[in-house]
Amino acid sequence: MLQQKMKPRHLQMIAVGGSIGTGLFIGSGGALAVGGPAALLLDWIIIGFMVLMTCQAIGEMAILYPLSGGFYALAVRMLDPAWGFAMGWNYVLQWAVVLPLEITAAGITVSYWPNNVPLGAWITIFFLAIVAINVFGTLGYAEEEFWSSCLKLFVVVMFIFIAVVLNAGGGPKDGDYGSYVGGRYWQDPGAFAHGFPGVCAVFVTAAFSFAGTELVGLAASETPNPRKTMPSAIKNTFWRITIIYILSLLMIGLLLPYNDENLLFGGGTAAASPFVRVLDRAKIPGINHLINVTICISVLSIGLSCVYGGSRTLAALAETGYAPKIFAYVDKSGRPLWAVVFVLAFGPLAYVNLAQDSADEVFAWLLALSGLSTLFTWGSIMLCHIRFRKAWKVQGHSVEELPFRAMFGVWGSWIGLILVFLVLLAQGYIAIWPIDGMSSDSATVAENFFKVYLALPVVIACYVIGYVWKRTTPQRAHEIDLDTGRKSWYTVEQMREYRAELAAQPWWKKTYRILFSG
Repeated sequence: MLQQKMKPRHLQMIAVGGSIGTGLFIGSGGALAVGGPAALLLDWIIIGFMVLMTCQAIGEMAILYPLSGGFYALAVRMLDPAWGFAMGWNYVLQWAVVLPLEITAAGITVSYWPNNVPLGAWITIFFLAIVAINVFGTLGYAEEEFWSSCLKLFVVVMFIFIAVVLNAGGGPKDGDYGSYVGGRYWQDPGAFAHGFPGVCAVFVTAAFSFAGTELVGLAASETPNPRKTMPSAIKNTFWRITIIYILSLLMIGLLLPYNDENLLFGGGTAAASPFVRVLDRAKIPGINHLINVTICISVLSIGLSCVYGGSRTLAALAETGYAPKIFAYVDKSGRPLWAVVFVLAFGPLAYVNLAQDSADEVFAWLLALSGLSTLFTWGSIMLCHIRFRKAWKVQGHSVEELPFRAMFGVWGSWIGLILVFLVLLAQGYIAIWPIDGMSSDSATVAENFFKVYLALPVVIACYVIGYVWKRTTPQRAHEIDLDTGRKSWYTVEQMREYRAELAAQPWWKKTYRILFSG
Protein backbone atom coordinates (compact mmCIF):
# COMPACT_ATOMS: atom_id res chain seq x y z
CA MET A 1 0.00 0.00 0.00
CA LEU A 2 1.00 3.63 -0.44
CA GLN A 3 2.42 4.83 2.87
CA GLN A 4 1.09 7.87 4.75
CA LYS A 5 4.41 9.68 5.12
CA MET A 6 3.42 13.26 4.27
CA LYS A 7 3.42 15.68 7.18
CA PRO A 8 1.19 18.75 7.51
CA ARG A 9 4.02 21.09 6.49
CA HIS A 10 4.52 19.10 3.27
CA LEU A 11 0.86 19.35 2.34
CA GLN A 12 0.76 23.09 3.12
CA MET A 13 3.70 23.88 0.85
CA ILE A 14 2.50 21.60 -1.97
CA ALA A 15 -0.76 23.58 -1.86
CA VAL A 16 0.91 26.99 -1.68
CA GLY A 17 3.94 26.62 -3.95
CA GLY A 18 3.76 23.22 -5.61
CA SER A 19 2.68 24.29 -9.10
CA ILE A 20 4.73 27.50 -9.36
CA GLY A 21 7.09 26.86 -12.28
CA THR A 22 7.78 27.76 -15.90
CA GLY A 23 4.17 28.81 -16.52
CA LEU A 24 4.54 31.75 -14.13
CA PHE A 25 8.26 32.49 -14.33
CA ILE A 26 8.75 32.13 -18.12
CA GLY A 27 5.36 31.58 -19.81
CA SER A 28 3.93 34.82 -18.41
CA GLY A 29 6.45 36.75 -20.54
CA GLY A 30 5.07 35.30 -23.78
CA ALA A 31 1.53 35.83 -22.43
CA LEU A 32 2.30 39.51 -21.81
CA ALA A 33 3.62 39.88 -25.38
CA VAL A 34 0.51 38.21 -26.84
CA GLY A 35 -2.24 39.72 -24.69
CA GLY A 36 -0.86 42.81 -22.97
CA PRO A 37 -0.97 43.61 -19.22
CA ALA A 38 -4.78 43.79 -18.94
CA ALA A 39 -5.26 40.43 -20.68
CA LEU A 40 -2.53 38.94 -18.48
CA LEU A 41 -4.29 40.05 -15.31
CA LEU A 42 -7.82 39.24 -16.52
CA ASP A 43 -6.97 35.71 -17.69
CA TRP A 44 -5.06 34.80 -14.53
CA ILE A 45 -7.94 36.07 -12.35
CA ILE A 46 -10.49 33.99 -14.31
CA ILE A 47 -8.34 30.85 -14.28
CA GLY A 48 -7.44 31.54 -10.64
CA PHE A 49 -11.12 31.59 -9.67
CA MET A 50 -11.61 28.34 -11.61
CA VAL A 51 -8.69 26.75 -9.71
CA LEU A 52 -10.07 28.00 -6.39
CA MET A 53 -13.43 26.32 -7.11
CA THR A 54 -11.61 23.13 -8.18
CA CYS A 55 -9.59 23.03 -4.94
CA GLN A 56 -12.67 23.65 -2.81
CA ALA A 57 -14.53 20.85 -4.60
CA ILE A 58 -11.74 18.29 -4.38
CA GLY A 59 -11.06 19.32 -0.78
CA GLU A 60 -14.63 18.58 0.27
CA MET A 61 -14.54 15.13 -1.40
CA ALA A 62 -10.93 14.12 -0.62
CA ILE A 63 -11.34 14.78 3.13
CA LEU A 64 -14.40 12.52 3.15
CA TYR A 65 -12.86 9.98 0.72
CA PRO A 66 -9.01 10.04 0.86
CA LEU A 67 -8.79 7.44 -1.92
CA SER A 68 -5.72 6.26 -3.82
CA GLY A 69 -5.85 7.93 -7.23
CA GLY A 70 -7.58 11.08 -5.97
CA PHE A 71 -10.03 12.59 -8.42
CA TYR A 72 -9.71 9.61 -10.82
CA ALA A 73 -11.20 7.32 -8.18
CA LEU A 74 -13.89 9.94 -7.50
CA ALA A 75 -14.76 10.19 -11.22
CA VAL A 76 -15.20 6.40 -11.38
CA ARG A 77 -17.50 6.51 -8.37
CA MET A 78 -19.48 9.73 -8.89
CA LEU A 79 -19.74 9.85 -12.69
CA ASP A 80 -18.97 6.80 -14.81
CA PRO A 81 -16.12 4.24 -14.82
CA ALA A 82 -15.57 4.84 -18.54
CA TRP A 83 -15.23 8.60 -17.97
CA GLY A 84 -12.96 7.89 -15.00
CA PHE A 85 -10.83 5.72 -17.32
CA ALA A 86 -10.62 8.62 -19.82
CA MET A 87 -9.73 11.16 -17.14
CA GLY A 88 -7.20 8.86 -15.49
CA TRP A 89 -5.28 8.14 -18.68
CA ASN A 90 -5.59 11.77 -19.79
CA TYR A 91 -3.98 12.81 -16.48
CA VAL A 92 -1.19 10.22 -16.75
CA LEU A 93 -0.37 11.28 -20.33
CA GLN A 94 -0.58 14.96 -19.37
CA TRP A 95 2.17 14.59 -16.77
CA ALA A 96 4.17 12.13 -18.88
CA VAL A 97 4.54 14.61 -21.77
CA VAL A 98 5.10 17.61 -19.49
CA LEU A 99 8.14 15.83 -17.96
CA PRO A 100 10.41 16.15 -21.07
CA LEU A 101 9.14 19.72 -21.59
CA GLU A 102 10.21 20.68 -18.05
CA ILE A 103 13.58 18.92 -18.34
CA THR A 104 14.30 20.83 -21.57
CA ALA A 105 13.15 24.09 -19.97
CA ALA A 106 15.63 23.47 -17.14
CA GLY A 107 18.46 23.01 -19.64
CA ILE A 108 17.50 26.18 -21.51
CA THR A 109 17.20 28.14 -18.26
CA VAL A 110 20.84 27.36 -17.40
CA SER A 111 21.86 28.91 -20.73
CA TYR A 112 21.13 32.34 -19.19
CA TRP A 113 24.63 32.08 -17.76
CA PRO A 114 27.33 31.84 -20.47
CA ASN A 115 28.78 28.31 -20.47
CA ASN A 116 30.21 25.79 -22.89
CA VAL A 117 28.24 22.83 -21.58
CA PRO A 118 26.01 21.41 -24.37
CA LEU A 119 22.24 21.31 -23.85
CA GLY A 120 22.27 17.50 -23.98
CA ALA A 121 24.52 17.38 -20.91
CA TRP A 122 22.19 19.67 -18.93
CA ILE A 123 19.18 17.52 -19.94
CA THR A 124 21.04 14.45 -18.65
CA ILE A 125 21.94 16.15 -15.36
CA PHE A 126 18.37 17.30 -14.63
CA PHE A 127 16.88 13.95 -15.68
CA LEU A 128 19.24 12.03 -13.39
CA ALA A 129 18.43 14.45 -10.54
CA ILE A 130 14.70 13.69 -10.94
CA VAL A 131 15.42 9.94 -11.01
CA ALA A 132 17.62 10.22 -7.88
CA ILE A 133 15.00 12.10 -5.83
CA ASN A 134 12.34 9.55 -6.81
CA VAL A 135 14.48 6.83 -5.23
CA PHE A 136 13.41 8.30 -1.87
CA GLY A 137 9.71 7.83 -2.70
CA THR A 138 6.92 9.96 -1.26
CA LEU A 139 9.07 11.50 1.46
CA GLY A 140 11.75 12.53 -1.07
CA TYR A 141 9.13 14.25 -3.22
CA ALA A 142 7.47 15.88 -0.19
CA GLU A 143 10.74 17.23 1.26
CA GLU A 144 11.89 18.58 -2.11
CA GLU A 145 8.51 20.26 -2.62
CA PHE A 146 8.63 21.79 0.86
CA TRP A 147 12.06 23.40 0.48
CA SER A 148 11.66 24.41 -3.17
CA SER A 149 8.25 25.95 -2.38
CA CYS A 150 9.82 27.91 0.49
CA LEU A 151 12.41 29.29 -1.93
CA LYS A 152 9.80 30.10 -4.60
CA LEU A 153 7.58 31.90 -2.10
CA PHE A 154 10.50 33.88 -0.69
CA VAL A 155 11.72 34.96 -4.13
CA VAL A 156 8.27 35.93 -5.47
CA VAL A 157 7.35 37.92 -2.34
CA MET A 158 10.77 39.61 -2.46
CA PHE A 159 10.18 40.41 -6.15
CA ILE A 160 6.79 41.99 -5.35
CA PHE A 161 8.36 44.32 -2.75
CA ILE A 162 11.19 45.26 -5.14
CA ALA A 163 8.67 45.82 -7.95
CA VAL A 164 6.59 48.21 -5.82
CA VAL A 165 9.73 50.25 -5.08
CA LEU A 166 10.74 50.26 -8.75
CA ASN A 167 7.26 51.33 -9.85
CA ALA A 168 7.44 54.26 -7.45
CA GLY A 169 10.74 55.34 -9.06
CA GLY A 170 13.05 53.97 -6.38
CA GLY A 171 15.33 52.04 -8.73
CA PRO A 172 18.98 52.87 -9.67
CA LYS A 173 19.22 56.14 -11.63
CA ASP A 174 21.01 54.46 -14.54
CA GLY A 175 18.17 51.94 -14.93
CA ASP A 176 14.68 52.25 -16.43
CA TYR A 177 13.00 52.78 -13.07
CA GLY A 178 14.88 55.77 -11.70
CA SER A 179 11.71 57.87 -11.93
CA TYR A 180 8.01 57.23 -11.24
CA VAL A 181 6.48 54.64 -13.61
CA GLY A 182 2.92 54.14 -12.33
CA GLY A 183 0.58 52.98 -15.12
CA ARG A 184 2.72 54.38 -17.95
CA TYR A 185 2.87 51.11 -19.92
CA TRP A 186 -0.89 50.59 -19.67
CA GLN A 187 -1.25 53.77 -21.76
CA ASP A 188 1.74 53.36 -24.07
CA PRO A 189 1.90 50.85 -25.75
CA GLY A 190 -1.48 50.02 -24.14
CA ALA A 191 -3.41 47.60 -21.94
CA PHE A 192 -4.29 45.06 -24.67
CA ALA A 193 -1.82 43.83 -27.29
CA HIS A 194 -4.24 42.12 -29.70
CA GLY A 195 -7.70 42.87 -28.34
CA PHE A 196 -10.13 40.00 -27.79
CA PRO A 197 -8.03 37.38 -29.67
CA GLY A 198 -5.10 38.24 -27.40
CA VAL A 199 -7.26 37.64 -24.31
CA CYS A 200 -8.36 34.25 -25.70
CA ALA A 201 -4.79 33.24 -26.58
CA VAL A 202 -3.45 33.77 -23.06
CA PHE A 203 -5.94 31.42 -21.32
CA VAL A 204 -3.99 28.25 -22.10
CA THR A 205 -0.75 29.72 -20.66
CA ALA A 206 -2.62 30.74 -17.50
CA ALA A 207 -4.10 27.24 -17.16
CA PHE A 208 -0.67 25.67 -17.70
CA SER A 209 0.81 27.86 -14.94
CA PHE A 210 -1.78 26.54 -12.44
CA ALA A 211 -1.45 22.88 -13.50
CA GLY A 212 -0.70 20.65 -10.54
CA THR A 213 -2.86 22.50 -8.02
CA GLU A 214 -5.15 19.45 -7.87
CA LEU A 215 -2.22 17.34 -6.57
CA VAL A 216 -3.38 18.31 -3.07
CA GLY A 217 -6.34 15.96 -3.53
CA LEU A 218 -4.04 13.22 -4.81
CA ALA A 219 -1.80 13.58 -1.75
CA ALA A 220 -4.73 13.07 0.68
CA SER A 221 -4.30 9.27 0.60
CA GLU A 222 -0.65 9.64 1.68
CA THR A 223 -1.43 11.99 4.59
CA PRO A 224 -2.09 10.46 8.06
CA ASN A 225 -4.95 12.81 9.03
CA PRO A 226 -6.44 14.56 5.95
CA ARG A 227 -9.40 15.92 7.98
CA LYS A 228 -6.97 17.96 10.07
CA THR A 229 -4.44 19.02 7.42
CA MET A 230 -6.41 19.31 4.19
CA PRO A 231 -8.72 22.27 5.02
CA SER A 232 -5.81 24.63 5.71
CA ALA A 233 -3.98 23.39 2.60
CA ILE A 234 -7.09 24.06 0.49
CA LYS A 235 -7.58 27.53 2.00
CA ASN A 236 -3.94 28.42 1.36
CA THR A 237 -4.49 28.04 -2.39
CA PHE A 238 -6.53 31.26 -2.22
CA TRP A 239 -3.55 33.14 -0.81
CA ARG A 240 -1.22 31.62 -3.39
CA ILE A 241 -3.51 32.72 -6.22
CA THR A 242 -3.95 36.21 -4.76
CA ILE A 243 -0.41 37.00 -3.60
CA ILE A 244 1.87 34.88 -5.75
CA TYR A 245 0.10 35.07 -9.09
CA ILE A 246 -2.15 38.12 -9.19
CA LEU A 247 0.13 40.59 -7.37
CA SER A 248 3.33 39.52 -9.15
CA LEU A 249 1.67 39.67 -12.59
CA LEU A 250 0.09 43.05 -11.77
CA MET A 251 3.56 44.43 -11.02
CA ILE A 252 5.04 42.86 -14.17
CA GLY A 253 2.28 44.46 -16.27
CA LEU A 254 3.09 47.84 -14.68
CA LEU A 255 6.88 47.54 -15.17
CA LEU A 256 7.19 45.95 -18.63
CA PRO A 257 5.65 47.09 -21.93
CA TYR A 258 4.22 44.20 -23.92
CA ASN A 259 6.49 45.12 -26.87
CA ASP A 260 9.71 44.66 -24.85
CA GLU A 261 12.25 43.15 -27.22
CA ASN A 262 13.08 40.23 -24.90
CA LEU A 263 9.52 38.97 -24.47
CA LEU A 264 9.15 36.20 -27.00
CA PHE A 265 5.95 35.57 -28.91
CA GLY A 266 4.66 32.12 -27.98
CA GLY A 267 7.66 30.71 -26.15
CA GLY A 268 10.63 31.67 -24.05
CA THR A 269 14.03 31.24 -22.53
CA ALA A 270 15.30 32.40 -19.16
CA ALA A 271 16.20 35.79 -20.67
CA ALA A 272 12.53 36.17 -21.64
CA SER A 273 11.34 35.64 -18.08
CA PRO A 274 9.57 38.88 -17.11
CA PHE A 275 10.90 38.47 -13.56
CA VAL A 276 14.50 38.41 -14.83
CA ARG A 277 13.79 41.08 -17.44
CA VAL A 278 12.47 43.60 -14.88
CA LEU A 279 15.66 43.32 -12.82
CA ASP A 280 17.86 43.50 -15.92
CA ARG A 281 16.13 46.73 -16.98
CA ALA A 282 16.40 48.08 -13.44
CA LYS A 283 20.20 47.49 -13.48
CA ILE A 284 20.02 45.67 -10.13
CA PRO A 285 22.87 43.15 -10.15
CA GLY A 286 22.71 39.76 -8.47
CA ILE A 287 18.99 39.32 -7.84
CA ASN A 288 18.34 38.34 -11.47
CA HIS A 289 20.70 35.39 -10.92
CA LEU A 290 18.81 34.40 -7.74
CA ILE A 291 15.55 34.42 -9.69
CA ASN A 292 17.10 32.32 -12.44
CA VAL A 293 18.34 29.78 -9.86
CA THR A 294 14.78 29.70 -8.51
CA ILE A 295 13.45 29.06 -12.02
CA CYS A 296 15.85 26.11 -12.38
CA ILE A 297 14.71 24.64 -9.04
CA SER A 298 11.05 25.30 -9.95
CA VAL A 299 11.42 23.38 -13.19
CA LEU A 300 13.00 20.46 -11.31
CA SER A 301 10.14 20.65 -8.80
CA ILE A 302 7.47 20.47 -11.52
CA GLY A 303 9.37 17.55 -13.08
CA LEU A 304 9.04 15.67 -9.78
CA SER A 305 5.34 16.58 -9.63
CA CYS A 306 4.98 15.01 -13.10
CA VAL A 307 6.36 11.71 -11.81
CA TYR A 308 4.35 11.87 -8.56
CA GLY A 309 0.99 12.78 -10.14
CA GLY A 310 1.36 10.47 -13.15
CA SER A 311 2.58 7.43 -11.22
CA ARG A 312 -0.05 7.62 -8.44
CA THR A 313 -2.87 7.93 -10.96
CA LEU A 314 -1.46 5.08 -13.06
CA ALA A 315 -1.22 2.88 -9.94
CA ALA A 316 -4.89 3.65 -9.16
CA LEU A 317 -5.86 2.79 -12.75
CA ALA A 318 -4.09 -0.55 -12.36
CA GLU A 319 -5.81 -1.24 -9.01
CA THR A 320 -9.23 -0.83 -10.62
CA GLY A 321 -8.37 -2.93 -13.68
CA TYR A 322 -8.00 -0.07 -16.19
CA ALA A 323 -4.24 -0.50 -16.63
CA PRO A 324 -1.89 -3.52 -16.59
CA LYS A 325 -1.72 -5.00 -13.07
CA ILE A 326 2.07 -4.61 -12.95
CA PHE A 327 1.57 -0.85 -12.39
CA ALA A 328 -0.33 -1.55 -9.14
CA TYR A 329 2.82 -2.99 -7.53
CA VAL A 330 3.99 -0.93 -4.54
CA ASP A 331 7.39 -1.75 -3.02
CA LYS A 332 8.30 -1.85 0.68
CA SER A 333 9.17 1.86 0.67
CA GLY A 334 5.66 2.80 -0.50
CA ARG A 335 6.65 3.59 -4.11
CA PRO A 336 4.43 2.43 -7.00
CA LEU A 337 7.66 1.26 -8.62
CA TRP A 338 6.68 0.31 -12.17
CA ALA A 339 4.27 3.24 -12.46
CA VAL A 340 7.17 5.57 -11.54
CA VAL A 341 9.41 3.85 -14.13
CA PHE A 342 6.68 4.24 -16.79
CA VAL A 343 6.43 8.02 -16.30
CA LEU A 344 10.22 8.44 -16.05
CA ALA A 345 10.56 6.61 -19.39
CA PHE A 346 9.10 9.71 -21.09
CA GLY A 347 11.95 11.89 -19.76
CA PRO A 348 14.45 11.02 -22.55
CA LEU A 349 12.04 12.59 -25.07
CA ALA A 350 13.76 15.80 -23.99
CA TYR A 351 16.73 14.78 -26.18
CA VAL A 352 14.52 15.40 -29.25
CA ASN A 353 15.35 19.05 -28.61
CA LEU A 354 18.89 18.37 -29.87
CA ALA A 355 17.57 17.65 -33.39
CA GLN A 356 17.22 21.28 -34.44
CA ASP A 357 15.22 20.69 -37.62
CA SER A 358 12.36 18.75 -35.99
CA ALA A 359 12.56 19.72 -32.31
CA ASP A 360 10.17 22.69 -32.44
CA GLU A 361 7.50 20.67 -34.25
CA VAL A 362 7.73 17.68 -31.88
CA PHE A 363 7.54 19.88 -28.81
CA ALA A 364 4.62 21.86 -30.24
CA TRP A 365 2.63 18.62 -30.46
CA LEU A 366 3.71 17.50 -26.97
CA LEU A 367 2.56 20.83 -25.60
CA ALA A 368 -0.70 20.47 -27.55
CA LEU A 369 -1.34 17.15 -25.82
CA SER A 370 -0.85 18.66 -22.37
CA GLY A 371 -2.23 22.17 -22.98
CA LEU A 372 -5.97 21.64 -22.45
CA SER A 373 -5.69 18.42 -20.41
CA THR A 374 -5.62 20.51 -17.25
CA LEU A 375 -8.97 22.11 -18.11
CA PHE A 376 -10.60 18.71 -18.69
CA THR A 377 -9.23 17.57 -15.33
CA TRP A 378 -10.60 20.60 -13.47
CA GLY A 379 -13.95 20.33 -15.24
CA SER A 380 -14.19 16.65 -14.29
CA ILE A 381 -13.43 17.42 -10.63
CA MET A 382 -16.18 20.05 -10.46
CA LEU A 383 -18.65 17.74 -12.23
CA CYS A 384 -17.78 15.04 -9.66
CA HIS A 385 -18.58 17.52 -6.89
CA ILE A 386 -21.93 18.41 -8.46
CA ARG A 387 -22.88 14.72 -8.73
CA PHE A 388 -21.59 14.03 -5.19
CA ARG A 389 -23.77 16.78 -3.71
CA LYS A 390 -26.78 15.48 -5.68
CA ALA A 391 -26.21 11.91 -4.44
CA TRP A 392 -25.59 13.15 -0.89
CA LYS A 393 -28.98 14.92 -0.90
CA VAL A 394 -30.92 12.14 -2.66
CA GLN A 395 -29.63 9.51 -0.21
CA GLY A 396 -30.90 11.49 2.79
CA HIS A 397 -27.74 13.19 4.01
CA SER A 398 -27.33 16.79 5.16
CA VAL A 399 -24.43 19.06 4.17
CA GLU A 400 -24.00 19.66 7.91
CA GLU A 401 -22.50 16.15 8.16
CA LEU A 402 -19.57 17.13 5.91
CA PRO A 403 -16.33 17.80 7.83
CA PHE A 404 -15.34 20.39 5.21
CA ARG A 405 -17.68 22.28 2.90
CA ALA A 406 -16.69 23.99 -0.34
CA MET A 407 -16.64 27.78 -0.02
CA PHE A 408 -19.49 28.47 -2.48
CA GLY A 409 -21.09 25.04 -2.26
CA VAL A 410 -22.35 23.34 -5.38
CA TRP A 411 -22.88 26.73 -7.09
CA GLY A 412 -19.14 27.34 -7.05
CA SER A 413 -18.63 24.12 -9.00
CA TRP A 414 -21.34 25.10 -11.49
CA ILE A 415 -19.71 28.49 -12.06
CA GLY A 416 -16.27 26.86 -12.41
CA LEU A 417 -17.62 24.28 -14.88
CA ILE A 418 -19.23 27.01 -17.01
CA LEU A 419 -15.91 28.92 -17.00
CA VAL A 420 -14.09 25.77 -18.19
CA PHE A 421 -16.58 25.48 -21.06
CA LEU A 422 -16.17 29.17 -22.01
CA VAL A 423 -12.36 28.92 -21.94
CA LEU A 424 -12.53 25.84 -24.20
CA LEU A 425 -14.72 27.84 -26.61
CA ALA A 426 -12.20 30.70 -26.51
CA GLN A 427 -9.43 28.25 -27.40
CA GLY A 428 -11.50 26.98 -30.32
CA TYR A 429 -11.92 30.55 -31.54
CA ILE A 430 -8.19 31.28 -31.38
CA ALA A 431 -7.38 27.92 -33.01
CA ILE A 432 -9.48 28.71 -36.10
CA TRP A 433 -8.84 32.48 -36.19
CA PRO A 434 -5.28 32.97 -34.85
CA ILE A 435 -3.95 36.38 -33.89
CA ASP A 436 -1.95 36.72 -37.11
CA GLY A 437 -5.02 35.92 -39.22
CA MET A 438 -6.71 32.81 -40.58
CA SER A 439 -4.65 30.88 -43.10
CA SER A 440 -6.03 30.32 -46.61
CA ASP A 441 -4.55 26.80 -46.54
CA SER A 442 -7.06 24.34 -45.06
CA ALA A 443 -4.26 21.97 -43.97
CA THR A 444 -2.68 24.77 -41.91
CA VAL A 445 -6.07 25.62 -40.35
CA ALA A 446 -6.54 21.95 -39.38
CA GLU A 447 -3.00 21.76 -37.96
CA ASN A 448 -3.49 24.92 -35.90
CA PHE A 449 -6.79 23.60 -34.58
CA PHE A 450 -5.36 20.26 -33.44
CA LYS A 451 -2.32 21.94 -31.88
CA VAL A 452 -4.80 23.64 -29.57
CA TYR A 453 -7.45 20.91 -29.24
CA LEU A 454 -5.40 17.69 -29.43
CA ALA A 455 -6.37 16.79 -25.86
CA LEU A 456 -10.08 16.62 -26.85
CA PRO A 457 -9.83 13.71 -29.33
CA VAL A 458 -7.49 11.92 -26.90
CA VAL A 459 -10.08 12.20 -24.09
CA ILE A 460 -12.91 11.10 -26.42
CA ALA A 461 -10.85 8.13 -27.68
CA CYS A 462 -10.06 7.07 -24.08
CA TYR A 463 -13.74 7.33 -23.14
CA VAL A 464 -14.80 5.19 -26.12
CA ILE A 465 -12.15 2.56 -25.27
CA GLY A 466 -13.28 2.54 -21.62
CA TYR A 467 -16.95 2.19 -22.63
CA VAL A 468 -16.35 -0.58 -25.18
CA TRP A 469 -14.10 -2.42 -22.71
CA LYS A 470 -16.27 -2.25 -19.57
CA ARG A 471 -19.73 -1.41 -21.00
CA THR A 472 -20.59 0.95 -18.13
CA THR A 473 -23.04 3.84 -18.11
CA PRO A 474 -23.32 6.96 -15.90
CA GLN A 475 -24.72 6.18 -12.46
CA ARG A 476 -27.94 7.68 -11.12
CA ALA A 477 -27.72 9.66 -7.88
CA HIS A 478 -29.34 6.94 -5.73
CA GLU A 479 -26.91 4.32 -7.14
CA ILE A 480 -23.68 6.15 -6.22
CA ASP A 481 -21.73 4.42 -3.43
CA LEU A 482 -21.25 7.01 -0.67
CA ASP A 483 -20.00 4.62 2.02
CA THR A 484 -16.98 2.64 0.75
CA GLY A 485 -13.76 4.36 1.79
CA ARG A 486 -15.61 7.08 3.72
CA LYS A 487 -13.56 8.40 6.67
CA SER A 488 -16.05 10.69 8.41
CA TRP A 489 -19.23 9.30 9.99
CA TYR A 490 -20.24 12.22 12.21
CA THR A 491 -23.93 12.96 12.63
CA VAL A 492 -25.52 16.38 12.18
CA GLU A 493 -25.79 16.73 15.97
CA GLN A 494 -22.10 15.95 16.50
CA MET A 495 -21.05 18.42 13.82
CA ARG A 496 -23.30 21.11 15.31
CA GLU A 497 -21.68 20.58 18.72
CA TYR A 498 -18.23 20.80 17.14
CA ARG A 499 -19.09 24.01 15.27
CA ALA A 500 -20.64 25.50 18.42
CA GLU A 501 -17.30 24.96 20.19
CA LEU A 502 -15.52 26.74 17.34
CA ALA A 503 -18.02 29.62 17.47
CA ALA A 504 -17.22 30.12 21.16
CA GLN A 505 -13.52 30.74 20.45
CA PRO A 506 -12.00 34.26 20.72
CA TRP A 507 -12.42 36.49 17.64
CA TRP A 508 -8.74 36.32 16.68
CA LYS A 509 -8.81 32.51 16.64
CA LYS A 510 -11.97 32.50 14.54
CA THR A 511 -10.43 35.00 12.09
CA TYR A 512 -7.26 32.92 11.76
CA ARG A 513 -9.27 29.72 11.25
CA ILE A 514 -11.51 31.29 8.57
CA LEU A 515 -8.53 32.68 6.64
CA PHE A 516 -5.85 30.02 7.00
CA SER A 517 -6.83 26.95 8.98
CA GLY A 518 -9.43 24.17 9.09
